[in-house]
Amino acid sequence: MSGVFLGGLFGAGLWLAIDRIIVARRTPFAMRVLPYLRDLPQTPRLTPVSVEPTSAFVGVFGPLLRAGADLVERILGGAGSVRRRIDRADLNLSVHDFRVEQVVWGLVAFVTTAAPSTLIALRSPARAVPLLIFCVIAFALGVLLRENKLTAQVTRRERRILEEFPTVAELLALAVAAGESPVAALDRVVQRCHGELSSDLRRVLAEVRTGTPVARAFDDLAARSGLPVVSRFAEGLAISVERGTPLADVLHAQAGDVREAGRRALIESGARREVFMMVPANIG
Repeated sequence: MSGVFLGGLFGAGLWLAIDRIIVARRTPFAMRVLPYLRDLPQTPRLTPVSVEPTSAFVGVFGPLLRAGADLVERILGGAGSVRRRIDRADLNLSVHDFRVEQVVWGLVAFVTTAAPSTLIALRSPARAVPLLIFCVIAFALGVLLRENKLTAQVTRRERRILEEFPTVAELLALAVAAGESPVAALDRVVQRCHGELSSDLRRVLAEVRTGTPVARAFDDLAARSGLPVVSRFAEGLAISVERGTPLADVLHAQAGDVREAGRRALIESGARREVFMMVPANIG
């Protein structure tokens, strides 16, 4: 059994080394085209971009990780849902990068369980198959655990947005009531606030400054957000910009609604914990 295991490891390592030697011998497309672009006028603005992996680990295991990510995508699916959650968590990831992270988490769980399982299997070969199934289950749990963490990241970020929303809405209402336009008020608030909601508003302001219509930028914010209050806030700003309707009263009302909802949630949380407060601290 140990000979088979060591022989398999040696064969896998030899196959990876030969595969990387073959890939390294190929000249990248960018290197083949670059000599023909050096005489163009815009060449001084071009910066050489390395298309090859800079890390030995990524260079050796990158193709396998990408293949594993494609396999996980075919099995799990739901790329649209993953994309929406990544946007709601404000992560700088693509769906494929997230799938690669899932594969890495699965491999870590697999290796963690495979190390003791191999020792047990060497002592009792009859338990090898159940232990292998256990390792595969650990890999699947690692993949699902990364997806569960993404959902937890979305929940934490949306909780922080709800905490910031009343303050941001009140500041916008005060700026609009002082006579500034919605975009100017948004610029003023974004410069003075730091948080998750202000980050989303900063993205909206950047889209507006790059030529996106104001109403469309706020509509995109409403579509990206998973919180109804933020969607209503963005839709109200978009309608105000399009039709010129009063905005200060709407923002004050929305801030009051969010504060009241937070107060009710706090009271409900305290009521649930009242039962735990009745449990003695030192039982026995």
